[in-house]
Amino acid sequence: MSKVWLITGSARGLGLDITEAALAAGNSVVATARDVTRLAELESRYTGHLRGFALDVTDPAAAQASVDFALETFGRLDVLVNNAGFGHISPFEQTREADFRAQIETNLHGVVNLARAAIPVMRAQRSGHIINISSVGGRTATPGLSAYQAAKWAVGGLTEVLALELAPFGVKVISVEPGGMRTDWGATALAAAPALLPDYEPTVGAVLGMLKAYVGNAIGDPRKVADVIVDLAGRDSLPAHLILGSDALHVFAQAEAARQHAAKEWAPVSTSIDIEGVDLSFLSRESHS
Repeated sequence: MSKVWLITGSARGLGLDITEAALAAGNSVVATARDVTRLAELESRYTGHLRGFALDVTDPAAAQASVDFALETFGRLDVLVNNAGFGHISPFEQTREADFRAQIETNLHGVVNLARAAIPVMRAQRSGHIINISSVGGRTATPGLSAYQAAKWAVGGLTEVLALELAPFGVKVISVEPGGMRTDWGATALAAAPALLPDYEPTVGAVLGMLKAYVGNAIGDPRKVADVIVDLAGRDSLPAHLILGSDALHVFAQAEAARQHAAKEWAPVSTSIDIEGVDLSFLSRESHS
């Protein structure tokens, strides 16, 4: 069945691939970007099914206007894809406050603003999919990506909460967490790197060196990721998180193993502060149902 999509960051990279895949599958799309003139050729190919909308996702009023536009144009909103985002590599100490804030505003508050606008519509419809494009960096840590990964970790937590809150209304929410893809994300991240303080060469410097070798050679195909997104939008049951890419699975498994090891090693300290004889049954979700 044809659906109405709203996709942020649609003019390039993964967002453009998702837009094309959604249209090719017979859907209608409101494609948002700061510069919608980049979508002109695609709009001419999908007349009546694709409408561009100029959007700065950090502006709550503009986010609401984009959802209103989708309703006015196509009559409903079935799928929201929060794709807009960027990252810059820099040690936290060397990251300018304005740059840190800009990454949080786009990568986190952009998701918040669009979700806040879309949820009342989907709740009233008793259906919908909110697909947040995050990163494996939303559940792992990489030196040099403090702002980007802080935002992505927050998106993961927000996704889990919304998935629980909205499930009774038939609205599905998922955080899609790819590894490296052949988009311009890496080049953008590298372009903002400062001259490192010598103390950060072994950590952030190593990441910069790895990324320079990785740009253009990433294993993730954004067109295949886009096909997965289209498939997810047709499913009635979704996990809160979906890792994409063998590299992402590998990195995530290492991070999870380290967390589990630390949790086990420090369990005696964790439990040492309990009041004796405490009853934990109140923590069971089933006890509230």
